Amino acid sequence: MPTHARITNVKTTRFFPRRFPIRSLVQVTSTEHDRVAITTLRRPGLGFAPTLQTHSRTAATMVRTGYYRVDPQKLGKITFNKTEDLIDDWHIEYDESEEADAHAGTLKHAAKELTTTDYPVAFPTETVYGLGADATRSSAVNAIFAAKGRPADNPLIVHVHSLPQLRALLLGKREVTGDGKEGGKDPIPDIYRPVIERFWPGPVTIILPVPDNSVLAPEVTAGLPTFGARMPRSIIALSLLRLCGRPLAAPSANASTRPSPTAAEHVHDDLSTKVRIIIDGGPCEVGVESTVIDGLSSPPAILRPGGVTVEQLRQCPGWESVVVGYKDKQAEDSSKPRAPGMKYRHYSPKAPVVLFEAGAGKPVFEELRTKSSIGIIRTKSWEPVCNLAAEKTGSSNTNRQASCFPTDAEVYPEPGVSSSRLANLLRSVVQHQIPHADHYIVKPEGIQAWDINLGAETENVARGLFSALRELDKKRVETIYVEGIDDKSGDDIAVAVMNRLRKAAEIRT
Repeated sequence: MPTHARITNVKTTRFFPRRFPIRSLVQVTSTEHDRVAITTLRRPGLGFAPTLQTHSRTAATMVRTGYYRVDPQKLGKITFNKTEDLIDDWHIEYDESEEADAHAGTLKHAAKELTTTDYPVAFPTETVYGLGADATRSSAVNAIFAAKGRPADNPLIVHVHSLPQLRALLLGKREVTGDGKEGGKDPIPDIYRPVIERFWPGPVTIILPVPDNSVLAPEVTAGLPTFGARMPRSIIALSLLRLCGRPLAAPSANASTRPSPTAAEHVHDDLSTKVRIIIDGGPCEVGVESTVIDGLSSPPAILRPGGVTVEQLRQCPGWESVVVGYKDKQAEDSSKPRAPGMKYRHYSPKAPVVLFEAGAGKPVFEELRTKSSIGIIRTKSWEPVCNLAAEKTGSSNTNRQASCFPTDAEVYPEPGVSSSRLANLLRSVVQHQIPHADHYIVKPEGIQAWDINLGAETENVARGLFSALRELDKKRVETIYVEGIDDKSGDDIAVAVMNRLRKAAEIRT
């Protein structure tokens, strides 16, 4: 018997996808935009779902952005089937009712956009929001670089929905047939088998050889003989990938150098005049990008820390001696980066960031008194507003998303289904909160202070870090002070958190 996760359907509004004129983003040359205020369109009685529309006119075209909410629990019935492969199979029987079309219909419309136009689509994954385009077409991939302002020598990660799809890429094929193996031989290097079995779908990207007859657009690899691939742990991302039937090149859906987006509103802040579809699937589960690993080198190496830690990797056969192949600051040489995040400035808000390493103390009043407005991000030990004399005046109106899980879903585990496999797939429908800022007036100078508490748990810090940086940027603070966390011990993702912060900050020790 297959495993069924019956996602109950809740009455919702009818959604009618808007069709837009097809025009490539690479044609856009002007940076001057004629902006129209964002409004929420609701038409009672006709059943339209609320949609944000943003208009922009450039010298070459007008980009109109649709902002569409998709609840992963309202897509339909999800089925998990045990297979002999490294990952169990999954299937969605989409709910075709009029009430549910606001969710499944949005994904189908986005999939058509990806296959018939060059416009990229912003969509949620478990790590951060991605900006995806057909990885097999240069014109579509170039639109990603244009929208983000991304350097052309920064390679892109390829996202797949299944191992057969990945095997097809390694064999230079566009279409997937059967299990993807050729003559019973698996083109996926053996070194990655234990990693895939334990962590996929999930936040780890593997480096693979580019075949001589590759169908990937050359811009994806940035001239390298290898490419990175991963299977995201998000039912929205997996569904979109399967619906469009193409691998998607998808870096983070933010403007280049900005903090990565962990909520749809972050994508809107950066790219609302650059993309036509933003899929809002709620806040991301992990909050930092995937771990990038290279098993083709000897010994294997971690090229970027992320949602899977070095301690976890070392528990996989063949990865006991994995080494760290990255630095906590961007590379300063002119060589091509082997993975995203290795060379260029990244993760930075507009305001200067001052990072206090774990145990390095906290900001003192003598320093803060020179500021008119400050932001504070706390983790384990700092008191609110660093224990300064301050009066709390209120909280921000951040668009918070309640944590939810399909608790009413009926799940019937099939005998023999790996618990780790099932857990990876079921976690794809989890949603979380994004942090909010409390406002204080520091006396006697009257300094405006915005304080965000991410909590002591490392997973919560990782999940909320980029959101916190962006939230404080919206408050237009002069400086952001961050309480760092200990990344020297423990089996968690503290290393990834501190790596991102050190790349964005002035460091206090």
